[in-house]
Amino acid sequence: MKFLRYGASGSERPGVLDRNGHIRDLSGIVDDISGRWLADLTWAEKLYIESLPLVAGEPRLGPCVAGTGKFICIGLNYADHAAESGLEVPPEPVIFMKATSAICGPNDDVLIPRGSTATDWEVELGVVIGKPAKYVTQEQALDHVAGYCVINDVSERDFQTKRSGQWTKGKSCDTFGPIGPWLVTRDEVADPQKLKMWLKVSGEMKQSGSTATMVYGVAHVISYLSQFMTLHPGDIVSTGTPPGVGQGFKPPRYLRDGDIVELGIEGLGTQRQVFRADN
Repeated sequence: MKFLRYGASGSERPGVLDRNGHIRDLSGIVDDISGRWLADLTWAEKLYIESLPLVAGEPRLGPCVAGTGKFICIGLNYADHAAESGLEVPPEPVIFMKATSAICGPNDDVLIPRGSTATDWEVELGVVIGKPAKYVTQEQALDHVAGYCVINDVSERDFQTKRSGQWTKGKSCDTFGPIGPWLVTRDEVADPQKLKMWLKVSGEMKQSGSTATMVYGVAHVISYLSQFMTLHPGDIVSTGTPPGVGQGFKPPRYLRDGDIVELGIEGLGTQRQVFRADN
């Protein structure tokens, strides 16, 4: 299934796509697409989607998950992206956190923060946790996944690498975490390591890759993270980006006011953001 959230920011309602790509309202079944409901999807197995109320028009899509407790990211998880960044492939997954206040809808405007000269793009596969995961093996890991989504891990490179401290300050600006359009349940993704992914800036292809080239696959990442912290339903893990980010160009090519970024992952939908200066 493809779950989503639609409506004005802060007032989103739960929905699901029907077989024709139309939105059906789920608010009579669940109160939101959140960890509470993702922890046990037996309710979804009983749905007759075509009988649900049809949502008129083309409403705004919000983040496909509500109430996320942790937004965890994996850095340098594609060997060719590490190379373009001038960095070695890490011997273990690099973990950093992105503030949940960065989360926004897949087609919302993204704000370039004040003082930014190096706002960058990153198409990434997002993993949404379903069942709590603590000390799980790689063989068990995917059983703890509710589904997958598209993420643009927007980054301010100077904030990230030149302002001292960890990467978090360059990753957590408001609107730096577009998520969605849908949460695609695990049963609809035969192999998360065989998904094509792409990103364009103002019509020009910048990233074209596949999750097949991840250094540490989804099962490895979920198992690894669960050795350090319990992953809870509704938590989001962003698994890294292929090459083609702005930082990797010579000279670097960063985003400016008015740039349009479009991105997508096979089977998981697409996003479109207009980047605006946050004056």
